[in-house]
Amino acid sequence: MTERSGLSRRGLLGAAAGVTAATALTAATPAWGVDDLRPGAVNKPKLDRYDREIVSGLSSDRALQHLQVLSEKIGPRIGGTASEKRAADYIAGQLDKFGYRTRLEPFPVADKFLAQITDVRGMLPDDICWQAGAAPGGKLDVTVEGPVRDAGAATAPVWPADVRGAIVIADDTAAARPAFVAEAASRGAVGVILLPADQVYPRRASAFSPAGLTDAPIPVIGVAQVQKRLIREALAVVTSLPLKISTSAHRGLISNNVIGERRGKSGTNGPIVMVSGHYDSVIGAPGANDDGSGTVLTMELARVFSRIPTNATLRFALWGSEEQGLIGSRYHVAQLAQDQRDRYQAVFQNDMVATSWDPAVTYWLLSFTGLANAATDSVRGAGQRLGYDSQLVGPVQRGASDHQSFQEVGIASANFSWRGEIAPSYLEPPYHSPEDTIAKNVSLERLQVSMELIGCAAYAVARQ
Repeated sequence: MTERSGLSRRGLLGAAAGVTAATALTAATPAWGVDDLRPGAVNKPKLDRYDREIVSGLSSDRALQHLQVLSEKIGPRIGGTASEKRAADYIAGQLDKFGYRTRLEPFPVADKFLAQITDVRGMLPDDICWQAGAAPGGKLDVTVEGPVRDAGAATAPVWPADVRGAIVIADDTAAARPAFVAEAASRGAVGVILLPADQVYPRRASAFSPAGLTDAPIPVIGVAQVQKRLIREALAVVTSLPLKISTSAHRGLISNNVIGERRGKSGTNGPIVMVSGHYDSVIGAPGANDDGSGTVLTMELARVFSRIPTNATLRFALWGSEEQGLIGSRYHVAQLAQDQRDRYQAVFQNDMVATSWDPAVTYWLLSFTGLANAATDSVRGAGQRLGYDSQLVGPVQRGASDHQSFQEVGIASANFSWRGEIAPSYLEPPYHSPEDTIAKNVSLERLQVSMELIGCAAYAVARQ
């Protein structure tokens, strides 16, 4: 029933079935019963029959299978690139299979410049992502190989004697970048890897596409903080570290929102309840928690709700290009006529709902306006029934996810997320990094609780 699909979808429709659950996880598969005390909850649940209908059908194992496809088989899903399209086609195929009227909603996005680091001799850890950003002003669509040479700080480089034919690394600053790259090229370097400044814990710098260069004759890439650390640690213990770097330009890009709909008993003009997440990721990040977790929560709830009648029309939406500034959800909202906007009862946006980071003990109810609405109220009620009321904080004023696009036009919406208890800005160290993997940054217990909270809340609104 998909209205717009790509050729790559068919090859991914069965991918989840072929993925095993052998990936090492930080938490075991949740094994509690419907009436059991949940991990971290202060009270035993007091569920009504509608909650039980939802909770009894949810499976974090099924959600994990989807997450393995998105985060491990596909990997980083950069807005508008082929990897993001593969993910969109996979998600749409699953929603098709659940019986939803599914469509891809295309929109244009900016060019992307990517790089891939290959460890020629297998000296670097392989349990993180080695994608990086490429400088649009450097040499693109090329592959170079050479030993790594460390020049120290780009502001005052100490040039090794054997730069010719090497890949030079240096601590980056934007002001020193053009002169450093030009000097590296003049000394015969075949490529440059720029290293970011370390951020203050728990933040870690992300990979980046270095700006400010024009027609550099060699490829120039920007890596993440963890990649920088691992490269320098390897250089400290080996006599030679040969790497291969490949750069690629991606132009004329189209990103997609994926939307599945099932009409409710109230009919064509009846109310709408939406559950959503964003399926893209940043450069260099497999996006297991951000926001593979919100994506698979949405997909698993779509499966469960596919067999439950509701008064409201249900929409399950996965947004493209959120990481570039909420582009997908803002495009979608802009296409909605006012009579369509007026039909929305609540939008439940889920962004980073499964981190295994120990301090992330607070489930934040984040509202762009800071005010309560139907989405926050219903999740608060679900938290009380599930025994999690003390861990729910909010509504707290915060945008920076796709709920903002809806609240900007007056639609009741909120973002829901596990984060540190200090503030909603207190995010886990793997955030936007190559370590945002299933093994390093996903708790199936937190994912299960998140699915229960949103599922019970959405049903409470949709059945009215």
